[in-house]
Parts: sequence; structure tokens; C-alpha cells
Amino acid sequence: MPVETSLRTATGTLSEVEGTGPLAVPQGVDPGFELDISATELLAFHEAKGEAGEIISTPVRLNGEIRELLLYGTGDGSATALRKTGSALVRRAKGKDVLAIQVPEGDLEAFTEGALLAAYDFTLKTSGKKPVGEIVLVGGSAGGAGGTGGTAGAGEIVGRAAVLARDLTNTTSNDKCPAWLADRATEAAERSGLTVRVRDEAELAREGFGGLIAVGSGSPRPPRLIELSHAPEGATRHVVLVGKGITFDTGGISLKPSDGMKTMKTDMAGGAVVIAVMSTLRDLGVPLRVTGLIASAENSFSGSAMRPGDVITHFGGVTSEVLNTDAEGRLVLADALAYADATLDPDMIVDIATLTGAAKVALGLRHGALFTPDDALAAALTRSGEQSDELLWRLPLVEDYRVAIESKVADVANIEQRGFGGGSIMAALFLQRFVGDRTWAHLDVAGPARGPEGSTGYGVRLLINWLQALQK
Repeated sequence: MPVETSLRTATGTLSEVEGTGPLAVPQGVDPGFELDISATELLAFHEAKGEAGEIISTPVRLNGEIRELLLYGTGDGSATALRKTGSALVRRAKGKDVLAIQVPEGDLEAFTEGALLAAYDFTLKTSGKKPVGEIVLVGGSAGGAGGTGGTAGAGEIVGRAAVLARDLTNTTSNDKCPAWLADRATEAAERSGLTVRVRDEAELAREGFGGLIAVGSGSPRPPRLIELSHAPEGATRHVVLVGKGITFDTGGISLKPSDGMKTMKTDMAGGAVVIAVMSTLRDLGVPLRVTGLIASAENSFSGSAMRPGDVITHFGGVTSEVLNTDAEGRLVLADALAYADATLDPDMIVDIATLTGAAKVALGLRHGALFTPDDALAAALTRSGEQSDELLWRLPLVEDYRVAIESKVADVANIEQRGFGGGSIMAALFLQRFVGDRTWAHLDVAGPARGPEGSTGYGVRLLINWLQALQK
């Protein structure tokens, strides 16, 4: 569900913030009102270390009421530490009406991001504690939390975008289908000043998007190609973001085992990230032209589903042989990438997808896999990942492996046939076939996109950071 927690900045002192919830002050900072035991003595008694997210609690009497005072640590004061700190404070205040925070020195944007992400909770339960009702940042920047005039404002924009990606991804697939995702993208476009075009199944068939048609052919809920555009006046560079939007993945005729399907409502995480990133560009003042493409289908099985051995003609005419219907994400991405190359004339293309279990095996849950032949683009994306705490690890596009995805009956096969392994590399090599000579990167985020509590929104902050750095 969207975050219901409101956020605002305020001048003055903590004691002026109305409500019954906690008051939070950085360790070592005077809270501005009397304590029965000094803050210094409290920290010494609890042997506080000042680590990011460390919280020492004590009751205080303020204006005739008992409130909770939280003395919080900020670690080394880095963006990473402040994200962790903001998150810890908001989790501590769950169920309260207000959390008043004396803001720390340092990156208020990162602190705000962490706070809002911690306020997100996707649940369909009918009872339980709700997130804190309001966060008040005392001493925050003058721009306010609702605009771009201050770092709290930018933090709120980015934080709420990451929440949007989480929400879209966590929505269950009895509600979520390609048409539903297109409707949500259209709503985001209307709120964010984007132009939008949605191609339905008839248009996709007529224009030759064979991958989307094939993958969606087994479901009664047909595919969509969603195109979002941010085109500010005077933009001289054009970036295309492409997201995988498989709203549920059974594996098709190459059926997944039951356990393998339990998280497949999240197989459109890449598409959700693209929608979320696009929704921020106007408010963050990004001067680049950016197009977002979300290739969305439901991979199901029926008498009309694609079969192993079928040959697909993708947008632009390249053919692929389907050797495994569970390698479907690359088939829909191929259409979108080919369309971007042939029609949109971008300077750069970056795609993001929960594409292969092999990437998760290789890198676990902390890093996304990065593939690109361009060293400068690899360095820029890696740097943005480090700054946003959404880490990437570059893997090779091994030329000697291309022989493994050769097909006897088509231009390329959708899985490798030689027993080489390297499944995430093979998928990236397949995608590279469809980008022409464009500067391109592929992010395989099958590991970090999903966490124990569902979608993480991984990739939103990374790509926003990268786009903002491109304009400099």
C-alpha cells in the first residue's frame, strides 16, 4: 500500500511539536529541555557507541505529558549510515501518531529516504500496528519536504518513488496483470507530467512485437508495451530505460515447480522500477530526455501457449528459437530493446530485470549483476550504486560463449545448448543481440529485488542517482 505517513519540516524546537509520539535527538546534541538524568549520563550508562541506528530510550516529562526521548546514533555520518538511522527511528515509532526528529548533520536526503522506506508496509491483514502517522523533521532545510527546494524534499521524492516500485511489485497477481500495470503507469504519468502510450495486443501484433505476443499467448490477460516519455525543453541527450514486466511467471509449458512460483508476482520488479524512476524526473528537474519502456506479459500455460521449439520473430525481424518457455523475460525485453534501437535513437539504453536465478546464485541478495561492454557506463552505474546503497557487480560478456546460443533454425536461441553454464551471462549475450551498436547496460537484479518481506524497490535510487549524475 502507498505510504500513509506524512512528512514535513519545521523550525523551532522539538518541544513545540504536538502529539504523543517519540522525540528523537542525535547523541551528543542538547535536546533543549531538562532531563532527570543528563543525556551524557544516559549514554554512558548504556555504553552507547554512537553507531548508525543505535537508539537509547528514556521517558521525559514535557508540557505535563510523558513522552519518549530517543537518543540516536549516526555512525560515521555517511549517506549509508544516515539511511540506516532514519529507518531505525521510524521502525521504532510504529503505531505512534507522530515522530519528531531533530535532524542530524549530513545528508538529509539519505536520512529522509531511509525514514520513508521504513514507513512502508504491504499487508492485507485486517489488524496490526500501522506505521507512524507523521514524521516531523525539526531543523530541516527550508525547501520543505514536499518540493525540490531542500534535501528533505528530494529525499521524499526518491523515497516515495522506491515505495511505488515496492507497491507495484508486491501487489498480488490475482489483481495484477499487464493491463493493470499499464493503468498504474498511466496514473503515475498523469501525476508526473509524463506522456504515455500503451500498445495493446492488437497493436503489438500489427507492429511485429513477436516476443510479447508469444510470451503472453498462454494467458487470457494479454500483453502490453508501456511507453513513458519525459522530454524537457532543450534536452540534448536521450536515455532509454527498459524494464521487464512479467506480472506472473508460471514458466509456461516449461512449468516451474510450485516453490519456484511463490515469488513470481514480483517478476515485474524491473518494470516497476522504470515506472517509479520516470515518475520523479519532472520534480527532480532532470534535464535529460528519458523514455521508459515496460514490456509486460503474463507467462502462463494453455493450449495457445508458446511451446519449446517455436520460433519467434521479434520487432525488427530478428528471430529466436524458444528452447525453454521459462526463459521468457529476455523474449519480451528483446522486443523493447529492438524498438528502442530502431525507433527512439537513444544515446544510451539501460535495461533492468529479475532475469535469471543464476545471477542470484552468483551474487546473492546484496548485489545486482551488471553487464555492459562500455567501461565508462559500467563505472558510472557502479558509482551510483555505491552512493545509493544499491550495489552492482560487473560480470563479463564472454565472447566465446556466443556459440552456445546459436540456433540451427533461427538467428539466436533463448537458452544455451552447449553445457557452458553461466546462465546470467548467456541471457545478457542474448539481449545484446537486439541493441545494435548502442551504448547499453543490462542489470540482472533477481537477487536484490526481493527480500524476506517482499519487494525491495532495488534499482530506483541507483538509476535516479545515475540520471542526475549524467546531467552534470
